[in-house]
Amino acid sequence: MRPTDFAVLLTGFLSIYLTSQKNASKNTISSYRDTFKLLLKYFFDQRNISAQKLSMGMITKEQITSFLDWLEKERSCGISTRNQRLAAIHSFFRYSQYEEPSEILNFQKVMSIPSKKAPKTSMPYLSPDNMKLLLVQPDKSTSKGRRDLTLLSVLYDSGCRVQELVDITVKDVVLDTLPVLILSGKGNKVRRIPLMKNTLTLLEYYIHEHSLDKTWKNENPLFWNNQHSKLTRGGIAFIISKYVHSAKKVSTSFPDTVTPHMFRRSKATHLLEAGVNLIYIRDFLGHENIKTTEIYLKCNTAIKRKAIEKAYPDLIDSNLPEWNNNKSLLDWLTNLS
Repeated sequence: MRPTDFAVLLTGFLSIYLTSQKNASKNTISSYRDTFKLLLKYFFDQRNISAQKLSMGMITKEQITSFLDWLEKERSCGISTRNQRLAAIHSFFRYSQYEEPSEILNFQKVMSIPSKKAPKTSMPYLSPDNMKLLLVQPDKSTSKGRRDLTLLSVLYDSGCRVQELVDITVKDVVLDTLPVLILSGKGNKVRRIPLMKNTLTLLEYYIHEHSLDKTWKNENPLFWNNQHSKLTRGGIAFIISKYVHSAKKVSTSFPDTVTPHMFRRSKATHLLEAGVNLIYIRDFLGHENIKTTEIYLKCNTAIKRKAIEKAYPDLIDSNLPEWNNNKSLLDWLTNLS
């Protein structure tokens, strides 16, 4: 069967353009691939068009808009997920317009579809007291408890993304004179995070306990599951939820849900509350743009107030004169009517 123009372009986009030219991360490529899996499912289920027959001419602005609505209504996807799928489609059509200039008008119509504005939501995080409560829940008398305590401490202390934690290998833990944790973030960008004293102690004990200091174990995942494979994002979320349940028994005010990303958000907020410069926090979190880091500042009025008070001198004299002792002013007010 002769391949369609869609099949040719999509193969080039996923297999060559993203990997060789854009140097996209595995996670980005996986996310884009999942978008087109869903698009193929949409055309087959809703339009009765199989993948073998789908052509670029069929993928119009109206069809993509309908697909995005289908994601929200039929698959219960949130607005952020809808916008992520649209971003993948935009990227594909930007690539396609240079490969097939004759279809550029149709392609640009698809690229003109705007992202959907999402309502602003709060950014929950754990207070220092709640974070401390959560970190004392693992049972340090058991090997699994010590593993979990080390994992949660690294997740919080490094401010890493959950996928970055999943991808840490033994060689990424550098225990030299200046101990650091090497993280591979979005876009394959690498950053080195200094290890704090307590987390360093936990890591040293954990590595020694599991004999991970052997050279031939350098490529092993730092944290693994019962199948001796690296933990998944879902596995880490499960570990956290277990200790959240324990923490709620101690404190009824403890949040019902704590996601892995709340550790990163909590670390950023605690650094802000401690007065750490926003530029340093940006580099620490691996944000490309400081505007992303500023989101943490915007979500916390108390931090914002402290930052403003610190940035601006006290120029306004609040010691106002007692106007009610001004007899001439009082006489003028009395005669005003």
